[in-house]
Amino acid sequence: QVQLVESGGGLVQAGGSLRLSCAASGSIFSINAMGWYRQAPGKQRELVATIPSGGGITNYADSVKGRFTISRDNAKNTVYLQMNSLKPEDTAVYYCAAFQRRITTTPAYWGQGTQVTVSS
Repeated sequence: QVQLVESGGGLVQAGGSLRLSCAASGSIFSINAMGWYRQAPGKQRELVATIPSGGGITNYADSVKGRFTISRDNAKNTVYLQMNSLKPEDTAVYYCAAFQRRITTTPAYWGQGTQVTVSS
C-alpha cells in the first residue's frame, strides 16, 4: 500500500502562484511514476502532469504547459506542482496520484485532494 498526502492548496488571485506538495509513504518502491490530476465542478478529472520515479521526461496537459512545473525530491519522497500565472479556469480539486504501471493506465493510488481556487 502507498499513502499520499497533499498540501498547499488555497485561494489565490489570478496571476498568482501556488505550490502543491504530495508526500508518499508505504510501499513506494512499487511506484513507477507520480502525477497530478485535477477535477473542476461538473467536469471530468483530467491529468495535469506526470514525472517518472527515476526522473526523466515530464509530461503536461496543454492547458498548463509553460505555467506549471512538476518536480520531485526522492530524499523526502515528495512530489511538487509549482503553479504560476494561475487562471480562474485552474480552479479545481487537485489530486496526487501514483502509477504502478505506465502513465497511460489508471493510477493505483490517490491522495485525498486539495482545493485550489483562483479568483478573477
